[in-house]
Amino acid sequence: MDYQRVFTQAIDRLHAEGRYRVFIDILRNKGMFPNARCFAGHNGPKPITVWCSNDYLAMGQHPKVIAAMEEALHDVGAGSGGTRNIGGNTHYHVDLEGELADLHGKEGALLFTSGYVSNEATLSTLAKILPGCIIFSDELNHASMIAGIRNSGCEKRVFRHNDVEHLEELLAAEDPEAPKLIAFESVYSMDGDIAPLHAICDLADKYNALTYLDEVHAVGMYGPRGGGISERDEAASRITIIEGTLGKAFGVMGGYIAADKMIIDVIRSYAPGFIFTTSLSPVLVAGVLAAVRHLKSSSEERDGQQAAAARLKAMFAEAGLPVMRSVTHIVPLMVGDPVKAKRISDILLAEYGVYVQPINYPTVPRGTERLRFTPGPAHSEEMMRELTDALVEIWDRLDMRAAA
Repeated sequence: MDYQRVFTQAIDRLHAEGRYRVFIDILRNKGMFPNARCFAGHNGPKPITVWCSNDYLAMGQHPKVIAAMEEALHDVGAGSGGTRNIGGNTHYHVDLEGELADLHGKEGALLFTSGYVSNEATLSTLAKILPGCIIFSDELNHASMIAGIRNSGCEKRVFRHNDVEHLEELLAAEDPEAPKLIAFESVYSMDGDIAPLHAICDLADKYNALTYLDEVHAVGMYGPRGGGISERDEAASRITIIEGTLGKAFGVMGGYIAADKMIIDVIRSYAPGFIFTTSLSPVLVAGVLAAVRHLKSSSEERDGQQAAAARLKAMFAEAGLPVMRSVTHIVPLMVGDPVKAKRISDILLAEYGVYVQPINYPTVPRGTERLRFTPGPAHSEEMMRELTDALVEIWDRLDMRAAA
């Protein structure tokens, strides 16, 4: 076996398909988001504007968050000391789990090192605990949810995206006594649409199924206290398990689930992805704790973000750019070709100082490649106008209007 040849061919395939991923080399400017410095392709740092960060509310730059992290660093040091069982269960972790449980109106919460791990560990463990469990999964669920379902080894049924009629067909076809779990997201981040939470919960009640809701693109962003779409739509009490991230709207790092105490205890006691992983640094947890507490009482950031998203959508539409319909803070611009998506992204960065990553397969289906903009409360109207003008020029330069 020529190992090097196999590895080279694998990378060459990505290049040939136009979906080889390039990670940009940047540093954000503290307290000045979305301004940053780019170190790629030129001598020294070049000022750029970031348009694709998942730090939706710029909480990673918030003075309260930074101050809390600095205080924790000087109070307890850098690392957690080990797994939660051995040495990494700090008072910061306990406090944050209490705040997250309260945020979603649940009895308990459990921290993980990332949203990916929380999905994979919880779904795989839960299905193994329930003998004969069948998981019903939305076809656009995140890769981490798919991994958890696959690793559980249980039966799965995939329903068409947000199609409750198809979901009911699948539920009705199974043994009424079989354990069932419906796994879905609230905000789907590539299209910016929202799941029909109450309709899915109605089916869960009818067919005696548990519900698992991924709120990673909604926590902090929606609801009076930032509890997500389930809080906004008053559905949180109907959801068995709510999963979220601490690395997007809350601006730091980590993931979690919130549920009743028994389910939390089961996952805590059986999930390898929790048991055998060094816990989050208390410095990170302290930062998240400050962010969660702030966003529970402040809607200023959420309101500013929603206004910015609406403004950018309107500008794109008025300029004749192919902005996709979105009812959330996500602003996707359809390209439909991986090579062109990468080309547009490269021109924006090199010539206009605008950073937005192309979104290609397997994140989205082939033929639906796009640019995904996430305007935040700190993106000014002037920034949006400059971005729109740049995109119009590039669209004309690459003759994209004729292709459309």
